[in-house]
Amino acid sequence: MNAEVVSRGKILVVDDDRLVLATVTHGLSAAGYEVIDADNGDDAILLAREHRPALALLDIRMEGKSGFDVAETLRDAYSIPFMFLSAFADEATKQQVQALGALDYLIKPLDVGQIVPAVEAAFVRVRGGTAAPAAAAAPASAAVSAVLVDPVPLAVGVLMHRYSLSRDAAWQRLQRLAADQKLGLPAQAERLLAAVEELARSAL
Repeated sequence: MNAEVVSRGKILVVDDDRLVLATVTHGLSAAGYEVIDADNGDDAILLAREHRPALALLDIRMEGKSGFDVAETLRDAYSIPFMFLSAFADEATKQQVQALGALDYLIKPLDVGQIVPAVEAAFVRVRGGTAAPAAAAAPASAAVSAVLVDPVPLAVGVLMHRYSLSRDAAWQRLQRLAADQKLGLPAQAERLLAAVEELARSAL
């Protein structure tokens, strides 16, 4: 007898920024979704073909295949709906998002408390058969930012991705950092996430 699928749905998350990828993947997993992640367009398409996710969340500007390239393949080859998460909101990008038929277009920076409700809304549209192109490039309502996300597992995920550590090793490193700085784990996690975000911005 087959076991019941307990996830709320399968999502493909694609972003070449490892911090964003780790954060979004953890947040959606914590919200009950089964998440498949990729840090480039080629891997994303291979994973989509293999796993057939119900929804894809795509960064736009990546090395190699862009999010637009991936979206076109997902739409035409596999009929997989998608939404974009991008730092860019220029008019040309908005027009391309609409032309491709994205379910939504979220502008970075966003926290998981904003992304999860947008994903939930996208699943409602997909399952209800009312999917439509994004009408405007606007982030999810700021009201949902009150949803709290524990920074400790996010920081552990970042350390795992950035330094190729096991979860236990990343947890131990975070504990050592907190002890060295004489901080609690949540405070050290917030400090780490803020530092990595600042590095990511300075690299743009």
